Amino acid sequence: MTFEELIRSYSRPMTPIATPLQPKGSPTHSVKAVLFDVYGTLFISKAGDIGGARSEASLRLSEIDNLCKRFELSYSAEGLVERFFDSIEAEKLRLSESGIDYPEVVIEDIWERVTGIKDRRRIREIALEFELIVNPVYPMPGLGEVLSTLKRRGVLMGIISNAQFYTPYLFSSYLGMALDEIGFSRDLIFFSYELGYVKPSIRSFSLAAERLLDRGVEAKNTLYVGNDMLKDVYPAKAVGFQAALFAGDARSLKLREEDERFRSVEPDIIINDLKQLPDFV
Repeated sequence: MTFEELIRSYSRPMTPIATPLQPKGSPTHSVKAVLFDVYGTLFISKAGDIGGARSEASLRLSEIDNLCKRFELSYSAEGLVERFFDSIEAEKLRLSESGIDYPEVVIEDIWERVTGIKDRRRIREIALEFELIVNPVYPMPGLGEVLSTLKRRGVLMGIISNAQFYTPYLFSSYLGMALDEIGFSRDLIFFSYELGYVKPSIRSFSLAAERLLDRGVEAKNTLYVGNDMLKDVYPAKAVGFQAALFAGDARSLKLREEDERFRSVEPDIIINDLKQLPDFV
């Protein structure tokens, strides 16, 4: 079974949960490039982040138990969940102590450590299936339409996202095309597992700004779209991008109202439906 087939086999329709935020704002400069977050913005994400995934895992122990049996893992479901998430935390702590501010793990390395399995393909199968169990995802309404509209208009598109190897397969599974076929520029795709650090680090945003400038697009003419004030709006504004807060799903919207940093940081635009985005580009 291919990764796309596995993703589709687990696919169950989800709909966004409405939030009270209404669309507002407008671009401060013309928009020539749009960069996206993935989870909670382009795709509905039930768990949202690693904390949510750990909670979701506790509700899916029967499915995880079946996974353990199919792959002949010597763990109970509870034991596998504990070992997996504890291993991620330990690796991130190790990387933090080495001087990385917001470190990312490579999920295959974590699973190899947990299971002792050396076969990389088998490790990837376990990792993907576990992810599909603990973090069900589904495309946001209008995803394909919005991306095809931006591509047709000649807008540069990229991604800055906390992600793992399986993230690109979401697009090919649901939209039937690879990222470059959809319209994303390869040099404007920044996945955390490839870079070694996660948002809210501004490193990927700074790198994106440099590459866009090489293409003749200034930061002020770039719009970043994400659902989290800390991980999306804050670093986007820090490098001079315009920022659109996606407030289309209560599962993923993170306003971080308790964080004093955001008293002086505001998104330029708020949208509560992806289909509103082309109106600003």
